[in-house]
Amino acid sequence: MLYAFDSSIKDEIRIGKTRKYRAYFLIKRLSDIFASIFAMLFFLPIFLIVFGFLLIHDGGPVIYRHRRIGRGGRPFDCFKFRTMRRDADRVLAELLSADPCARREWEQQHKLRNDPRIHRLGRFLRMSSLDELPQFFNVLRGEMSIVGPRPIVEAEIPRYGERIYDYLSMTPGITGLWQVSGRSDTSYQHRVDLDSRYRETCSLLLDLKIICRTVIVLLFERNGC
Repeated sequence: MLYAFDSSIKDEIRIGKTRKYRAYFLIKRLSDIFASIFAMLFFLPIFLIVFGFLLIHDGGPVIYRHRRIGRGGRPFDCFKFRTMRRDADRVLAELLSADPCARREWEQQHKLRNDPRIHRLGRFLRMSSLDELPQFFNVLRGEMSIVGPRPIVEAEIPRYGERIYDYLSMTPGITGLWQVSGRSDTSYQHRVDLDSRYRETCSLLLDLKIICRTVIVLLFERNGC
């Protein structure tokens, strides 16, 4: 099912730069398939260890499915290791109703810097980005790419305004410009700017640079991915 967007935006998605970069998207998709298969095999031992620790630490379910909006407005379930308590929705509702500062931060950024929903093991998984390992399954299924805009939820669509087509014309990525640009220290508007910039300048060389930068950020910086 496609979400209903303005016809001019859908035309932009269908006949915009995607036609100009048809070869780019084809090579990118083939690269994603091979890279995701390699990554799943390479990280299989870590995947099994994290799976077991999560099961022991907080029980099931271990894999969390979150509805996101993909290329062309198609919704999909984004896979992650569950880093939040099982009563996360209740905890968030209670916090937002009792704490005006937290409510304002949530409304502006759609995230919380000190999120009480995240359990202890989940904090480590997020800091190391190991919680995103299951997203390689999304890449293999064609719902995500290795590099692209950060996948958004339906409630975030209005924040993009006229530039929503920049996001919708690309396949969401495990990593991208936002993830390697100090994501914890950037505003949501800057995130939208980065998605638009990526759409305008996307290339295989840029994707390779982002992947290399992602490795550096994961190894040496705490506020990146």
